[in-house]
Amino acid sequence: MTMLAEARNLSIDFGPLRAVSDVSIAIAAGETVGLVGESGSGKTTLGKALIGLYPPATGEVALAGRSLDRAARRDRLWRGRTAQLMFQDPLSSLSPRLTLRSLLAEPGRIHGLETKAYWARVKHLLAAMAIPESLLGKYPHQVSGGQVRRVAIARALALEPRFVVADEPTAGLDVSVQGDLLNLLAELQSRLGLTYLVVSHNLNVVRKITGRVAVMYLGEIVEEGPTRALFARPAHPYTAALLSANPQVDPGRRREKIVLEGEIPSPLKPPSGCRFHTRCPKAEARCRAEHPEATDLGEGRRVRCHFPLA
Repeated sequence: MTMLAEARNLSIDFGPLRAVSDVSIAIAAGETVGLVGESGSGKTTLGKALIGLYPPATGEVALAGRSLDRAARRDRLWRGRTAQLMFQDPLSSLSPRLTLRSLLAEPGRIHGLETKAYWARVKHLLAAMAIPESLLGKYPHQVSGGQVRRVAIARALALEPRFVVADEPTAGLDVSVQGDLLNLLAELQSRLGLTYLVVSHNLNVVRKITGRVAVMYLGEIVEEGPTRALFARPAHPYTAALLSANPQVDPGRRREKIVLEGEIPSPLKPPSGCRFHTRCPKAEARCRAEHPEATDLGEGRRVRCHFPLA
């Protein structure tokens, strides 16, 4: 199995704040991996680090088998052709001074691509996403939220990347539009051979489109495993609490809600021992004293907990 994106013992610092702490994760070519957790857990930071937007404080990031180097321009251009980011809020990420046509042209201009072939690819993407070319003379604020998100997707895919980090891809969209977008992402993956990391608070979205999930808490991955197995039987108390709070339409899938006391501690001064022990309903003395190592549970599952749930 070829690993397309990989972090090894990765830590990311913003001054005194350690946003990502000693994270290791590997994403194989063709996979769709979900990354979940509360706000402030480090999800978006990790996603951006995997495509080289943040330099490691410690550890290493590799993309397509190549260690990322932010120093050389040729490496930045190669990175842009290999990996792209779908921003959480496409409207704020796109210049309001440029028309949709100019926004779509920009990646090709930066990378010096042959105009005719590049635009043929863009038009093919627009057709696949049901975006009429008549909209290209408009500005981002002049089209609907669903349309501007599809244009942002076309912009991200115009360079034919292999790896895409999708940050909250359905945020702010109506449920019906969310479904259309998820189907589109799956279709594009099948057609173009894409690999996705989907960063999301929406566990129902993650359950629908991912094959594997990593759960983050306070800068660490506390649990990782196949989506179906993790949703059916979470091993970490934090994962269990997240899933218990997830709205379920099917009464047969509803869980007893686990209420976590308190707020996420500050990453400027994380708790000693297990970082989750201050909110964990099952914490014991060992949890307060010892930081748990990641334990292999078999069948592709790992958990960072002294007392994983049975």
